[in-house]
Amino acid sequence: MINYRINLGRGVDTIRIGTALFAGLAVWVAAGEARAREVVAFSQSYPAGTIIIKQSERKLYFTTGTGTAIRYPIAIGRAGKAWQGETFVQGKFVAPAWEAPWVVLRDHPGLSRVIPGGSPRNPMGAAAITLNLSEVAIHGTTVSMRRSVGTAASYGCIRMYNEDVMDLYHRVDVGTPVVAIP
Repeated sequence: MINYRINLGRGVDTIRIGTALFAGLAVWVAAGEARAREVVAFSQSYPAGTIIIKQSERKLYFTTGTGTAIRYPIAIGRAGKAWQGETFVQGKFVAPAWEAPWVVLRDHPGLSRVIPGGSPRNPMGAAAITLNLSEVAIHGTTVSMRRSVGTAASYGCIRMYNEDVMDLYHRVDVGTPVVAIP
């Protein structure tokens, strides 16, 4: 076990984590060396603090309200799996465990039903921002799946680089509006 100091929003606490989880966190930190996000002009009429997913661009925008947005590269749902419409952020989780949806297990029967948070095999990556949709989240990725960012590869989730999902995680709150457009 390793002692790790973390700010949980009510001060700094010391938690003990297993070495596997610590190793997974180290992978995410190492992957954070590259930054894909950028501040861009954004003239859309969405209010500040809105997440806009432009599927045709494979980009996620977080509006700042100053005529700009922070733009992140993403992976979107593969053909027939991408969603469009409006929803909101329902929850926020760091290093969440992942329970494979039935459709994923059907396509990958050898996959573990549950992969613990912090595992380098966990497809949720460093963090998950869950949406008010069934089994849909904006989340990080594994090291081996990083190359999927910029493609249509997921089962409906929005996949981001771990360093970018952590950046977005700290910018959004539960209730943040999310809009997915073609």
